[in-house]
Amino acid sequence: MIIAEQKSIDEIISSLEGFKSAVVAACGTCVTVCMSGGEKEAIRLADALEIEAKSRGGCLKTSVTCPTRQCDMEFLDENEEALGSAECILSLGCGAGVQFLAEKFPDKVVLPGLNTEFIGVNRDIGYWTEMCQGCGNCMLAKTGGVCPVTRCSKSNFNGPCGGSSSGKCEIDPDTDCAWQLIYDRMKRLGRLDELLEINEIRDWRTSRDGGPRSVVREDVR
Repeated sequence: MIIAEQKSIDEIISSLEGFKSAVVAACGTCVTVCMSGGEKEAIRLADALEIEAKSRGGCLKTSVTCPTRQCDMEFLDENEEALGSAECILSLGCGAGVQFLAEKFPDKVVLPGLNTEFIGVNRDIGYWTEMCQGCGNCMLAKTGGVCPVTRCSKSNFNGPCGGSSSGKCEIDPDTDCAWQLIYDRMKRLGRLDELLEINEIRDWRTSRDGGPRSVVREDVR
């Protein structure tokens, strides 16, 4: 799940300067779950923006629409009338949703209302943690399902650094050492001998180099 947080009212209202109206586009998936960009948050934000604009001597008229997903053109098509008629679009989707809206409506100003944080999990009510960086070359089979790329502060591939102590990371004493977690997990599974295998130098070309990545499934196109 993509985790995001809503930008401050000050930042959002500043980005809307010069506009008399805006449609706040919620998203019905990830950001709804992490309570930052769902329909409820969009309605609340739309009202707050009108009040804030008025307090600054301006006037902003808002409306709200909620595509099931902003990252799927099918659902943007379903909301085309509401989105296409807007003077500008304030997206409460992740960064991918903002860009997809801008691609769908090239003549519209599309603004982000959220800061996209990471790919993570829901640990408790109001508590999310990062678990994956989308590096494109998953090695979880070798590390007992614990990702050293994301959960090790230094992304070490062959064991802990010299700074970890009592199972905690030297960067933050409240953070578990990823390699301690990996060791404990592999020991519990009876697979410690697999940690003796040296992982080769990482080929990061599957991660960020070379521009945006894509996946094509010809069997379903």
